[in-house]
Amino acid sequence: MRTELEIGTRSQTIEIDDAELIEVMHANAVEAEKPGEELVRDALASPVGTARLKDIVRPGQKVCLIASDCTRPCPTPELLAPVMQELHEAGIPDEDVFVAIALGSHRSQTEEELARIMGPWKGKIAVVNGSTSFRHFGTTKAGTPVDIIEEVADADVRVGLGNVEYHYFAGYSGGAKAIMPGCSTFEAIQANHSLMLSPEAHAGNMESPVRLDLEEACRMVGLDFIVNGVLDEDRHIVYAAAGDFVAAQRDACHHLDDLYGCELHEEADIVVVSQGGAPKDLNLYQLQKALDNAKHPLRDGGTIVLVGSCQEGFGQPTFEQWMREAATPHEVVKRLKKTFVLGGHKAAAVAQIEERCDIYLVSDMPDAEVRAAFMTPFVTVQEALDAARAKTLRELGRAPRILVMPHGGSTLPLMRL
Repeated sequence: MRTELEIGTRSQTIEIDDAELIEVMHANAVEAEKPGEELVRDALASPVGTARLKDIVRPGQKVCLIASDCTRPCPTPELLAPVMQELHEAGIPDEDVFVAIALGSHRSQTEEELARIMGPWKGKIAVVNGSTSFRHFGTTKAGTPVDIIEEVADADVRVGLGNVEYHYFAGYSGGAKAIMPGCSTFEAIQANHSLMLSPEAHAGNMESPVRLDLEEACRMVGLDFIVNGVLDEDRHIVYAAAGDFVAAQRDACHHLDDLYGCELHEEADIVVVSQGGAPKDLNLYQLQKALDNAKHPLRDGGTIVLVGSCQEGFGQPTFEQWMREAATPHEVVKRLKKTFVLGGHKAAAVAQIEERCDIYLVSDMPDAEVRAAFMTPFVTVQEALDAARAKTLRELGRAPRILVMPHGGSTLPLMRL
C-alpha cells in the first residue's frame, strides 16, 4: 500500500506491505452540512449556557477577541467574520474591538503570520502581539498565580476564539486555554503545567487536573464567551460551539471524540506518525503532540517514525537546553521530578517515551540536533520505515505490525485490547 505523509509544506510517499499494515488511521468520516462560517453563525445564534454575544455586549464597551497563534491550525478568519458581524449588530464599531494573540510561552508573531491569522481583518482591528505588562488576579487552589496581559484584563468583554483538539496533558484544547496559558505569564503557565505529572493529566480526559486548574483561573479573570471549532483533517470547520467557556468547550469535545477517537484492538511494532504538516510541525516542541499520541498503541521496545519539518529546530530554549545537558533520557525525567520547569516539561515528556522505544525522526533539523534529542535522523520516511522494519525482524524474528497516523497530533488511538 502507498500512502502520503505531510512534512512542512510538502509530502512524502511510503510503501507498506498490506500484510504488515494494521491501518492508516484517519478521522472518522464526517461531512460538514454547511461551510465553516455558516456553522459558526449557527453556533452564535444558539449559544450553549449563555445569552447571545450581541446581547452580552453594549455599545461603548471595549471587546477583546483572543485568537490562536500560528502554531495552531485554527482558521481564525472564519471565526472573526461571524463574530464581528454579531458585534456590529450590537452597535460595537471596529475601533472598540482588538485581537490579543494567545501566545502563551511562544514567540510573538511575524507580520506574515499575523496576516494569516487575521485575514481581511488585519489593519481594521488593533492587535496585541505580546506584552510585558500583566495584572494579578490571585492564586488558584493548586497554587497557580493568575497573571493576565494588562490589555486583556482592561477589556470590558473577553471572547475566546479557537479550535478544540486533543492535548496531551490538558485533555483537550479550547475553552479557558485562551486565557490560561494563552494570555498568562511564564510563571503562571509553569505552575499550571506542573500538574501534568498527575496520572489523570492525559489526552481525552475532560476533567484533567490541568484543565480544572486553568478553568478556575479563567473564572477569576472572566471569559465572557467562546467560539470553538472542530476541524477535519483538511483543517475545515465541521462543527462549531459557542457560549459558556466550559459548557461550549465540553460540547465541542464530545464532537471531537466522535471524529478523532479511533479504536484499536492490537499493539503496533512500528508507528509512523506525522503532525499533519505546516503550521503544526514548525519545531520539535510542537511535534511532541503527535509523538505523544503515537505512544499509546506502540508496544514497549517498538519504534516510532516521527515525521515533521522542525524548520525552527527545538523551538524552545529550555526544552533544547535540557535535552543537550542530559546524557540519557532518564536523566531528563529525573530532573523534572526534582524541579519542574516549563520547557523542561516537554523534554521530560519526550524522554519518557524514549525510555520505552526508539524514535526515528524525519525532519529538516541538522543530524547533530536530532541526536541531541536522543533520536535517530533520517532523510526520508521510507528509509526510516525500512530501518525500523529491519530492527523488528532482527529483534523479534518476524515481520512488524505497522500503524500509520498521518494526522497524529489530532487523532487519538483508543486501545481496546
